[in-house]
Amino acid sequence: MKKLFVWFILLAGLAGAQRLPELLLITGTVLDAGSGRPIQSAVIEITGRNIFTTTNDKGFFSITPDTSFFRIKVTHVGYNQAYKEIDLSVKEDKEVVVYLTPKIIEISPVIVTDQHSHTVLEEINIDLGTLKGRELEKKLGITLGETLKNETGLAMRSMGPAPARPVIRGLGGDRVYFTEDGIKTSDLSATSPDHAVTIEPFSVERIEVIRGPKVLLNTPTTLGGVINVVRHDIPVNLHNNIFGSAGIYGETANSGLLGALNLQVPYHNLVFNGGYSRRDAADINSAKGVMVNSYARNQTWFGGVSYVFNNGYIGYGFRNFELVYGVPGGFVGAHPKGVDIDIRRDQYSVKGGMTFGPGFFEGIDFHAARSFYRHIESEKNGLTGSEFRIIDYTGQVQIHHEAGWIFGRGTLGIDVEARDFDIGGFVFSSPSTSFNLGISLFEPFTLGNAVFEAGVRYSYDVINPKEKKFSRKIGSIRERNFGNFSASLSGLYPVNEYFNVGFNLSKSSRVPTIEELFSEGPHLAAYSYEVGNPDLDSEGGYGAEVFAYARNGVFSYYGAAFIYDFYNYILPRNTGETNYQTFLPVYASSGVPVQLKGFEAQVEFVPGPDWRFRLNASYTNGEFSNDSRPMPQIPPLKGEFEAVYHYDIFEFGADAEYALSQERTDNFETPTAGYLVFGLFGHVHFATGKYFHSLALNLDNIFNTEYRNHLSRVKVILPEAGFNVRLIYKVFFDF
Repeated sequence: MKKLFVWFILLAGLAGAQRLPELLLITGTVLDAGSGRPIQSAVIEITGRNIFTTTNDKGFFSITPDTSFFRIKVTHVGYNQAYKEIDLSVKEDKEVVVYLTPKIIEISPVIVTDQHSHTVLEEINIDLGTLKGRELEKKLGITLGETLKNETGLAMRSMGPAPARPVIRGLGGDRVYFTEDGIKTSDLSATSPDHAVTIEPFSVERIEVIRGPKVLLNTPTTLGGVINVVRHDIPVNLHNNIFGSAGIYGETANSGLLGALNLQVPYHNLVFNGGYSRRDAADINSAKGVMVNSYARNQTWFGGVSYVFNNGYIGYGFRNFELVYGVPGGFVGAHPKGVDIDIRRDQYSVKGGMTFGPGFFEGIDFHAARSFYRHIESEKNGLTGSEFRIIDYTGQVQIHHEAGWIFGRGTLGIDVEARDFDIGGFVFSSPSTSFNLGISLFEPFTLGNAVFEAGVRYSYDVINPKEKKFSRKIGSIRERNFGNFSASLSGLYPVNEYFNVGFNLSKSSRVPTIEELFSEGPHLAAYSYEVGNPDLDSEGGYGAEVFAYARNGVFSYYGAAFIYDFYNYILPRNTGETNYQTFLPVYASSGVPVQLKGFEAQVEFVPGPDWRFRLNASYTNGEFSNDSRPMPQIPPLKGEFEAVYHYDIFEFGADAEYALSQERTDNFETPTAGYLVFGLFGHVHFATGKYFHSLALNLDNIFNTEYRNHLSRVKVILPEAGFNVRLIYKVFFDF
């Protein structure tokens, strides 16, 4: 993945001058970072001074500052904006060269300053854990799970196309924590395979998969990860012009069609942001026929406004997400015609940040949010089987500091969450409230040539059922209190200029969910009779990982081996029993010791400017420690191969998604065969005046291969999607 970088070279001026000479002229050129071509109509602004200019057809500009210390912002509709602070009293140059990265390569604004440089650990996280630009458009699917399923170390849990959710190294549920612009996504997707993630991936700028010590700023679960979706509903930067984008997405396997529009309007120091998208998808076609009741209809809209000032911003945002989808039926324990689920989430957010400049206290970021979530599961005759409602309040403050000496830019975080969980329909779990307080610290530091990141977190949780009672099925339903400490340490040592080795050590914890504690009845769409355990202790375990990372101009490699030992791993497990009132299989929650171990690797070969080859592989082996039996829902060895050819503004390629068979299964779990699925893709991006266009065409499963995802709860009915054509078009504009 290419990176945004900005290189300012100031070549002539008055050395040692303490004041700005009158009418000092700053000149420069703005170039495309990929091709080196000049960029016409880029806007150069001296921020806060109302001084502007634009580049000519050769990318050249000149501008006259009225102060010796100023900040330049360079923007263009088709490129990422860039910032640079210039102090002419200490710098000698006055000629500037600016390289901008096209939005189609990295669709996100990046601020570049002299006060922070990326370590190799951060480079690895960005290289392997960020999906953006061309890669994002190529892999864009109907859900976040579909979009991320072939990333290194990731897989997809599903129960039909709509309720798909990412899994990291065999770990799912609450061990994978979702945020949007750093704010927790409040839904029930972690609690059951039939529950969808309330994130529409089409309009995102980038997707970050965060692992290691930094996850402790959000969650105590270090064995898993954080998936952060970046879209800046609340704007953080001030644009000079009205800026927007529009797009369509279509695919043939489900006759799906999506349309989206986003718009940002600046007014003095205010930025208004808004957008709308709608998706309609019919039942999906597989190689063996139509998967009945696998449709999905979704619409989302959002609005936000920010007040942006020289060293920060503060803003308010609202996002609505509505989704109606089907869960397929037609197998033992399922409803013959399936179940329909109707979801709505409304989120109101306040967010801001401020930088203080060099010093111990560098800056502060904060947010507060209120979310309303409603979830209704219905049979085909209209009868409501399950209903859930959540009102969630979250808040977080992060204080960034630079301690000096061996330490880099660290963060002290405090976050709180209060949740009100109500239940209706034929669900007999106890409605409950919960409260969480977390205090976290993240510190990067260096010792000689070695680079380290350390994180610690203490979390205190209270889960309080609204009706305290003794249940003959599960025991005493009562208030539970939990206190947990988590920690993580990563280190990396550069063996030479190109090769690095590293490690990670982690202690992880997780509070049991309300469902794991207090469930006692049928779950309609999950086709299960769920039994909780109010005596569960916190989940906990230790992890160790070693990895190697190498990169030069032609070759890059990342490989890791890991082992996770959980002394108390909470999971709902098929007991083999049937509840004969509902004829549903009984799933009971329990805490047991388990061990997961495996590896992941990614190799990239770039023999020249036109070709790129990439191969990744991921494998996890999970088993119960007491009897060495396989854990349920563990993905097999899987990965993807990709070959890409670049020619001018075009990109063409082929890929192959593969998996070995999974014969290591838990009791009452179905094994799956291996598969090899081929695809083709093409992409072009170009500018017409003030419009920047991106067009991607993907041909998936070109041989209409029959294959089944081991983590799919409905794999016994029909396989995954057959031959599919996906078309994605986006246009960016400003005026």
